[in-house]
Amino acid sequence: MTLRCLYVDFNSFFASVEQQDEPRLRGRPVGVVPVMSPTTCCIAASNEAKAYGIRTGTPVWEAVETCPDILLVEARPARYIEIHHRLMAAIADCIPHDHPASIDEVPCWLIGREREPGNAIAIARRIKERIREEFDWIRCSIGIAPNRFLAKTASDMAGRDGLKVIGLSDLPHCLYGLELRDFCGIGPSIERRLRNAGIHTAEQLCMATRKQLRAAWGSIEGERYWMQLRGHEVPGRRTRRGSIGHSHVLGPELRDYGGARAVLFKLLAKAAMRMRDEGYLAGGMAIRVRFVGMEHRFERDLHFAPLDDTPSLLRLLGGELARLEQAMRSGRWDPQRHPPLSVAVTLFDLEPRGQASGELMAPRQRDRLVTEALDRINRKFHNVLYFGSMARAIAHGAAPMRIPFQSIPDRDRDEDPFTRKQATSDAVELYQDRERRFKVLAEASHREARKRTGSPRGQDAPRAGAGGWSSAKRAGTQATPQLPLF
Repeated sequence: MTLRCLYVDFNSFFASVEQQDEPRLRGRPVGVVPVMSPTTCCIAASNEAKAYGIRTGTPVWEAVETCPDILLVEARPARYIEIHHRLMAAIADCIPHDHPASIDEVPCWLIGREREPGNAIAIARRIKERIREEFDWIRCSIGIAPNRFLAKTASDMAGRDGLKVIGLSDLPHCLYGLELRDFCGIGPSIERRLRNAGIHTAEQLCMATRKQLRAAWGSIEGERYWMQLRGHEVPGRRTRRGSIGHSHVLGPELRDYGGARAVLFKLLAKAAMRMRDEGYLAGGMAIRVRFVGMEHRFERDLHFAPLDDTPSLLRLLGGELARLEQAMRSGRWDPQRHPPLSVAVTLFDLEPRGQASGELMAPRQRDRLVTEALDRINRKFHNVLYFGSMARAIAHGAAPMRIPFQSIPDRDRDEDPFTRKQATSDAVELYQDRERRFKVLAEASHREARKRTGSPRGQDAPRAGAGGWSSAKRAGTQATPQLPLF
């Protein structure tokens, strides 16, 4: 039996940290949220909350309805990052680990005699003991298998604080008890494709041919999945970054045009700095604004000659937002009735900086020089300089450092003065790529609720007001207009 990967997954990591730091939360159902608003979703749940079926991506209104006693706490990623690094050091005392798969998961590769079942299990138990020495309040599930995919699956099957080994001789029958969505990489879209292809169970998935899975996926990814189910370690695909973006759920104090505009400007400046750090130019920009109680969104997709300087990008963004302001002034958009709920900006059509020619126009050369000077100062002094259009977002600590799912953020680049000051006390910081993933889960949940009840939020679900948690229905409320507003 060839075992190649040992996968460590910390149980209810974010909620466990919150329960450790705040004794009143211990033993209680806890949901971690990015912002205290009923229109957002849980990004993590404690074991007590999971007993009620609350998971990552569960809408807050649904979590409260399912478990009225749930305690909602705002995320503190700076604290999670601190604990993450300490946990990685503890694991490294037992076995070298690979790059973390996320802030609460890490694969470790077994070599030589470590691949023998007895030795691999001994390493796993040593990791658990080492973690208990320093963190008696956190637990981890460990999966051991022939490849990373199956090791991750085994860690999920192990349960809280469990240990499970999947050998080649255990395949495929040990997977038959899983649901399709239990497998890593199978979300709502892929599940629908599989069911349309006549694959409804884990056994049918495992028994499907390589050709059938390729057809179901609609790409070679189906063949890669077929190989992973059989224990093969499939090399990672070389990918070229296609976009860089940020999104943010607005707090009640920023749910107006000025607040949304300030946050969008800050998000764009952050995305542009990341893009420059990675050596890219952008040829396009996507702008998205969602509103409370309105299906229609403000959406703009711009295309332009590749550039990377912040002033030029901010001018493009400001020009598009002027249309939203015009809609407000003309009465086509009522910000009191439908305040902005969330904003997002994405830079796309990225190309390496070396492939583009230098700037010929003097104003563009000046903008680039200004941007380079700002970057040097902000890298050294933690983003102390910012454009005046972002002042309101900075004052309210909006859109701070986020925790990506598949990497740890660069605090020197991503943290601003407000969040750096908060890090010593509350460290009230939100997520970026993690938010993106739980939003996908939440939107799927909303769609399912609408299908079941025909209601925008599900039957008798609380309706969120512009400022927070009110569930009262307004008398005489008219239907949301379906004509284009912007």
